[in-house]
Amino acid sequence: MTKPGYLRLHATGELRIRAAKALEALRDCTVCPRLCRVDRLNNETGFCETGRLAKVASYSPHFGEEEPLVGHGGSGTIFFARCNLACVFCQNYDISHQSAGAQEVDAEQLAAIMLDLQGQGVHNINFVTPSHVVPQILEALLAAVEQGLHLPLVYNTSAYDNLETLQWLDGVVDIYMPDAKFFSSDASRAYCRTEDYPEHARTALKEMHRQVGDLELDEQGIAMRGVLVRHLIMPEDLAGTRQWMEFLARELSPNTYVNLMDQYRPCGFVDQFPELQRSISSQEFAAALEAAQKAGIHRLDQRHQRFAARLLEALLREQ
Repeated sequence: MTKPGYLRLHATGELRIRAAKALEALRDCTVCPRLCRVDRLNNETGFCETGRLAKVASYSPHFGEEEPLVGHGGSGTIFFARCNLACVFCQNYDISHQSAGAQEVDAEQLAAIMLDLQGQGVHNINFVTPSHVVPQILEALLAAVEQGLHLPLVYNTSAYDNLETLQWLDGVVDIYMPDAKFFSSDASRAYCRTEDYPEHARTALKEMHRQVGDLELDEQGIAMRGVLVRHLIMPEDLAGTRQWMEFLARELSPNTYVNLMDQYRPCGFVDQFPELQRSISSQEFAAALEAAQKAGIHRLDQRHQRFAARLLEALLREQ
């Protein structure tokens, strides 16, 4: 089995250099595209309301992720509180908007969490909503490696990431799992409080693919390296599914592993947005599948491949 790249970076001293550089960026914070420029090293807070220490809401082996991440041992998810986006429909809004139940952790404590998960037999360490705490992750990774961490790392992100921050992770992260949320700035401005999400997300996805390429699985079907893209289908095609699928096929690869997610449900703060107050229809899901196929994306998450076949058959019978 190929060893995670961060072990090599640690051996050469490069990981320590990057961690120091990332931590220094907290002093005038430019870690994410918000560019708040507050001094988080001295516990000033900006948009993400996170100071010097990361906040962990929960951690555990998780079996609800995509099959290549879960295997038989689960994915070792660490849910960070707060977020550098503010999606009004967030299904985890109590964590991302309110930090419900979250605990501040220092580097040693975060390292201990990684090692605890590894000891429980998970296949990877899965950082959920990590964009605003990359420096803290790198700092903790140093301690975790010195105590025996050796699992692949998953960067489970909204894709609202700075290019420079992602470059700190080159050779550190094995598996990138970005969302592809909104293709248009009008939609991202309305629903995520930022109009530059599409620009940053597209740049981020290309950089992630440059670093790790298409998703690679071992002989047991477990993800070892590569990009896995999640796309939440929205009512009224607000996310721009066709445009995203064409972008992925053209700018990344037709072999990009994509999870077309049909589980949008009204929650969070959608009461102000009538267009968000319903789930998607079977016709909208079928249209998303067709958009992926027409764009040349053929590597869909297995759960949806099976369901998609049944759905398309049912829709054809209705015609």
